[in-house]
Amino acid sequence: MKITSLLLAFVGIISSAAAEKKPNILFIITDDQGYGDLACHGHPFLKTPNLDKLHSESTRFTDYHVSPTCAPTRAALMSGKNPFEVGVTHTILERERLALNVTTVADILKEAGYETGIFGKWHLGEEDAYQPGSRGFDEVFIHGAGGIGQNFAGSQGDVPGNDYFDPTILHNGIFEKTSGFCTDVFVREALGWMHEKRDKPFFAYIALNAPHGPFHAPEKYKEMYREYTKGDENAAGFFGMITNIDDNVGLVMEKLEEWDIADDTLLIFMTDNGTAKGSKYFNAGMKGAKVSVNQGGARVPFFMRLPGLTKPGYDIDKLARHIDVFPTFAELAGADISELGLEGRSLLPLIKDPEAAWPDRKLFFHSGRWPKEGAPGQFGKGSPDPDKYKDKKFAVRTDRWRLVSGELYDIDKDPGEQNDVSKQHPEVVQELRKAWDDYWQHTRPLMINEDASLDVEKPFEKKYLEQKESTGIPAWNPSDI
Repeated sequence: MKITSLLLAFVGIISSAAAEKKPNILFIITDDQGYGDLACHGHPFLKTPNLDKLHSESTRFTDYHVSPTCAPTRAALMSGKNPFEVGVTHTILERERLALNVTTVADILKEAGYETGIFGKWHLGEEDAYQPGSRGFDEVFIHGAGGIGQNFAGSQGDVPGNDYFDPTILHNGIFEKTSGFCTDVFVREALGWMHEKRDKPFFAYIALNAPHGPFHAPEKYKEMYREYTKGDENAAGFFGMITNIDDNVGLVMEKLEEWDIADDTLLIFMTDNGTAKGSKYFNAGMKGAKVSVNQGGARVPFFMRLPGLTKPGYDIDKLARHIDVFPTFAELAGADISELGLEGRSLLPLIKDPEAAWPDRKLFFHSGRWPKEGAPGQFGKGSPDPDKYKDKKFAVRTDRWRLVSGELYDIDKDPGEQNDVSKQHPEVVQELRKAWDDYWQHTRPLMINEDASLDVEKPFEKKYLEQKESTGIPAWNPSDI
């Protein structure tokens, strides 16, 4: 009798532990790939069979929006707040630095018992205090700056001469010389780390720099698109990088199955802004591309797959945004974020019940990128006063309307934003314009990086040169997957 009771108690403990196991979170984000840059969204020649498969197996948010450029989007993902509220108004000139008082989603997940890792692009500050290892990530495998090899005035600068092939990568504070194409390198390293951590809940943030320019891709991928791009090598490279990404997503899905953790892993795919190169070929009927505050600059794919939670092949058309990712992950992890004052809201109620209450709200967009005093070349031309750019290249979006710098579009009837109806609906323009004015007044004091000096060292580059001089750059030793 006692043995039976003990056995039942043991089984109960095991069952309880299994029931409380938190899902892994595998978050893949690509750089400069738009909503239309996928075969499953209707592209006429782009080949993305693995992303198409993930699309078919996922719940898809079809009206999901980010910021018009990359660092602001990443700031919103990490903070759950609008990017201007956390100091990020640009991608360069110190204005890409995520305010140091921000609690990141990695901080919260780490506190909730997750192993946390980033692989690829950070782009939220180069100094040590801003780096991901100081912002909640246990494992760090990144390039510097906003893109491999980039270098701008101020602290932002990658390893000198770095390239998409065989890039030098900062791995937990040590630079390593990798071998292979950058996307393959980042995904392989992420998989090796996930394999090691597969018995614990993990948050793997695979932030790919592709298909951002320069548009370099392995030759076999570029060759696939030359007949369609008719001599435009940059376009061939852009599309080639996307198909290379697709192959890597296929590898990720294969390994999750092989390791028997696919059913325990929330797999998300999204992109960080509108297309940089693809709108000429296909833009899913939208107006605008990267940097634009029209639909085409900010509406991106968002696929979520977690068996038992999401529904395969199901579309949710409710208005959602990048600020919603943080609270969604926090709810999945059982973390209390009530004191953080986040702008976003968890998407889980909609995933569980698409008819759940989802009150309309006003979402704000701005391209930022105004000049900075003392910046070289084009970056320093014009007034550095943000207030002079307040009403240029901004948008306010609700479930039905999009106000774009004074023009009003009825998205329900005119998703391509072809007919300005501001004169027919002046009361809507007035309401949205007031909301924009209030938003700017609220965020303007929070743009803390506007006057940051550009006369500073480049810590990423400096650290690389010091290591190269003292101990050299070791070869990358990827984990066996």
